[in-house]
Amino acid sequence: MKIRKITSLTALVSFILLILNSVVLYIVPSGRVAYWSDWRLWGLTKTQWGNQHIIVGVLFLIAIALHIYYNWKPIVSYLKNKARQFKLFTKDFNIALVISMICVVGAYVEVPPFNWVLDFSESIKNTAAQKYGEPPYGHAELSTLKTFSLRTGLDLAGSMRRLKNAGVRFENEKQTLLQIAKLNKMTPQQVYLAMKVEEKPGAVKSLPDSPPKGMGKRAIADICREYNLKLSAVLQAFADNGITATGDSTFKQIAEEHKISSGDVYQILKNATTRNP
Repeated sequence: MKIRKITSLTALVSFILLILNSVVLYIVPSGRVAYWSDWRLWGLTKTQWGNQHIIVGVLFLIAIALHIYYNWKPIVSYLKNKARQFKLFTKDFNIALVISMICVVGAYVEVPPFNWVLDFSESIKNTAAQKYGEPPYGHAELSTLKTFSLRTGLDLAGSMRRLKNAGVRFENEKQTLLQIAKLNKMTPQQVYLAMKVEEKPGAVKSLPDSPPKGMGKRAIADICREYNLKLSAVLQAFADNGITATGDSTFKQIAEEHKISSGDVYQILKNATTRNP
């Protein structure tokens, strides 16, 4: 048994696993969506994939550290000049350092082509949010029935009655949606849908007082369709406030381009609906 071979092979296997975990975490829905819908891939949740990534990452670091130890002489030789003298900042090392720093700075300032990678991941997560649905607020699954009803404006007694009528088992209002979901082999989202009052066909949803989670990533036209708003009136309201926007603009984009908060953008939208009911 040769430790050097085992070390190199462990580094290789853990590297391959890290690539797999990284790809999964790149496409996984945002936490609020993943936990709300109990998202899984190959039977593993977002948290389990994240845990694997951390543990395998530590294994990879240990294997790499041992690999460096067993291959120290060849590595040091890379840092020697033609006179065989040790020199840290050799031409090859400088190139490697520059490439690495370009990636670090590029990711920080979010310029092409680095922001393309980030934006693509964000678009995948936005698609997942539309597919699986957004929770009423962040980590809503950890709220008790009582707290959840208060925060969402649901009648607690009516919600508990609807859960019982739907055959959903629970003990009392102190249980969280996540606990009830696990007890009934459901997702927190399904528990919410069971306790929610069914909207009548044609009923118009009203904008909440504060922007719901995930709204910043959605297009203005999409919001207008959901809440039955006039897109032209909303865009005019933005124009009246010196903001250039289109139906495809998101709250986040508008906020960043005009250096205001997403909350301010949302308030303009609400004011537009007040003036143009």
